[in-house]
Amino acid sequence: MAGNDNFSQGDFVVYPAHGVGQIEGVETQTIAGMEVRLYAISFEKERMRLKIPVMKAEESGLRKLSSTDRLKDALSTLKGRSRVRRTMWSRRAQEYEMKINSGDPIAIAEVLRDLKRSNDDTEQSYSERQIYQSALERLAREVAAVQKITEIKATEKLEGLLGKAKKAKKAQEKAAA
Repeated sequence: MAGNDNFSQGDFVVYPAHGVGQIEGVETQTIAGMEVRLYAISFEKERMRLKIPVMKAEESGLRKLSSTDRLKDALSTLKGRSRVRRTMWSRRAQEYEMKINSGDPIAIAEVLRDLKRSNDDTEQSYSERQIYQSALERLAREVAAVQKITEIKATEKLEGLLGKAKKAKKAQEKAAA
């Protein structure tokens, strides 16, 4: 079981609660008298290092970067119709945080789409902006890593997709009027 390492040094990975990191190596440490193999992962943006037992990696949700197809699905989600439920903001905020921390690019894209749409005409609250920003950074980092572009370019790409959807909606509304 300890032999099936899925990741090796230099691999980019996604850890649900922290986003994109890079495997610095596999270390062996003695913990409570047992030898444990650990992935050492660095998250450059947060300036932090994390060690995850190799045997718990899958259980913790550690995964390889999304496939190009999975990312395409996430990007097309950005262009979809927003689904904002009429529940209290605190409950929706909690759901958004859970989606972001799931590490699933499609769930993160849903958060971006819903927060972007629901606030086209009104001013976003501070907490909405924070959650939106958090989702944007998380998805942009994965897009940047998969497409081998800078995070800034990835952010511009995502905001461009969100913006295009908004313009198309306004054009539809004008045509319907």
